[in-house]
Amino acid sequence: MALPKLSDEQLLDAARERGIPILDAKLLRQALTHKSSVPEHPLDSNERLEFLGDAVLSHVIARYLFETLPGHNEGSLAKARAIIVCKSALADASTRLNVTPLLVLGATEEAMGGRSRASLIADAYEALVAVIAITRSWQHASDFILTTLAPEIEYVKTTADWRDPKTTLQEWCQASGRPLPAYQIVNEFGRPHDRTFTAEVIIDECVLGSGCGKSKKEAQQAAAEKALEAIAKKERRG
Repeated sequence: MALPKLSDEQLLDAARERGIPILDAKLLRQALTHKSSVPEHPLDSNERLEFLGDAVLSHVIARYLFETLPGHNEGSLAKARAIIVCKSALADASTRLNVTPLLVLGATEEAMGGRSRASLIADAYEALVAVIAITRSWQHASDFILTTLAPEIEYVKTTADWRDPKTTLQEWCQASGRPLPAYQIVNEFGRPHDRTFTAEVIIDECVLGSGCGKSKKEAQQAAAEKALEAIAKKERRG
């Protein structure tokens, strides 16, 4: 649910309450502005900031993994980074920060459920990273990234198997004697050149996970990831 339009002071207060170390209200507002809300002025949206934030994020995570996982080769480190910085992980981090109510969307995007679209939420996270790097310091940006992505980083550091979720889920089914996972696309929305897909994964006639992505494959991977999380929670409960 969107909040009423906030003043600069209110917006900065909201960021501070969420642990987002941004002191520049103008850039903060831009980081939260989706292109759908400024169709006549696309440079006022968060797309350029997202571009920079993506690069900062990739560098910070790559350096962290290089320094903390000395026993892993380049291919292994690349897989670990991909897990941490994938759109679904960034969307989860943004959701944990409760950023979604602050997003500025156009009326059509709002009506189409854009506030819950993983790729859109992840883009806002990357834009926030860029603003922190620009207006505060590289160290502030690094601290923010490593703190807000701590669950994903911990997963990588404590998990021996970094294969993609669909492969891992398929092998779990084979090992446990279950039928192979079946995937179905249950929804798609957005403009023709900017579609988002929602997929569900079904095992034993039960939906075990659902996820969104900018392609059908990405949505299926996100669904498989959610299914694996559900399976892990069930196994921990015994």
